[in-house]
Amino acid sequence: MITKESSNGIGSAIVRAGDVRHVFASAVPRNGGDLGEQGQDALSSIRAVFEKHSAGSSIIKQCVFTKGPELTEECRQIVKDFYGDDLPATTYVPQPPCSGKLLEIEAIGIGREGAEVEIERHSEQLVVSRHDGVAWFHTSHVCPKIRAPHLYDRSIDAFKQLRNGLESKRVRFEQVVRTWLYLGDIVGPEGETQRYKELNRARSDFYQDIEFAAEHLPPEIDWRVYPASTGIGTDGQGVVMSSIALATDREDVVLVPLENPQQTSAFDYREHYSPRSPKFSRAMAITVGKFATIFISGTASITGSETRFVGNAEGQTRQTFDNIEALISRDNFACHGVADMGATLDDMALVRVYVKHQEDYAKVKAICKERLGGLPAVYTLADICRPDLLVEIEGIAFSLP
Repeated sequence: MITKESSNGIGSAIVRAGDVRHVFASAVPRNGGDLGEQGQDALSSIRAVFEKHSAGSSIIKQCVFTKGPELTEECRQIVKDFYGDDLPATTYVPQPPCSGKLLEIEAIGIGREGAEVEIERHSEQLVVSRHDGVAWFHTSHVCPKIRAPHLYDRSIDAFKQLRNGLESKRVRFEQVVRTWLYLGDIVGPEGETQRYKELNRARSDFYQDIEFAAEHLPPEIDWRVYPASTGIGTDGQGVVMSSIALATDREDVVLVPLENPQQTSAFDYREHYSPRSPKFSRAMAITVGKFATIFISGTASITGSETRFVGNAEGQTRQTFDNIEALISRDNFACHGVADMGATLDDMALVRVYVKHQEDYAKVKAICKERLGGLPAVYTLADICRPDLLVEIEGIAFSLP
């Protein structure tokens, strides 16, 4: 069962699976004021949601969207001071909130009826949660350590930093199920090519010898598998990555990399879009018994491999939701070898909406509310990987018995 609430810029969704509660929240500051005041207000709203559901200290992953990269360090200090020893794995993304505020916050946590979920807080970049024989490794705000002039080299190094952080806890990179790749000036030039194309080249090369999810795939999956992912633009010129990895000995945990029947798989895109195609699955479903968590990759108004509704933000938003509906449907799960599972837009618990132009925000938000209702949502201004795309949407959905 999913319970959703939304009021005055604060959204929440509670997903109950047995005695486990998955808690999702988003917060727009309700006041004006400086960054400190807005940050305190948003963080307090997030905490109030979790405390209402007896999960006050169980926030494990958080994303803070800011008006610009120059606010990152001040935001980091505000977050550290607020949480103290209960610091979630936090990524700071320089994407201006469409609301006009200095920041907005999205948070994910987990609680349990009558017992504590085991949470290990290693740093602001790594938090591990464990329950029911499954460990989730949340890695956040990983940046390259080298200062090489070429984005390709910096991107490879960022992937290495992600891998090193996981390996420090004895987790293999092939256990990653979801990634986020945040790239400044994503469609800008990089030498004689484009920055997003260079990021894709780095990802392809880094993934070349990695067999993702090999131990937990259904027998019907006979193609190369990649994590779900979002590659999205930010202000500035930096590259920042985060990920979720899963470790378990349970034999009934099955990972289902979902492709969309309405779209060409991203890893099969023609060279026109990138010399090395984007290596990600349209979604990754983690099934445990009759329950599934579905990580939906950044999705846009593309059918086949072509952009639809060029210049029309409303048409692109509707097409994007149609794509998501087809992706997570019961029919699509069945096509991937998993019967009696699937979801609808009503089964989504969290969504991010990336909007290219501020003037499209009101129209896009109206369609989102029409299709999603009171779902926790963050709306940010972000450049998208193709110049003709105006909207991109990602989220988390659940298939419940």
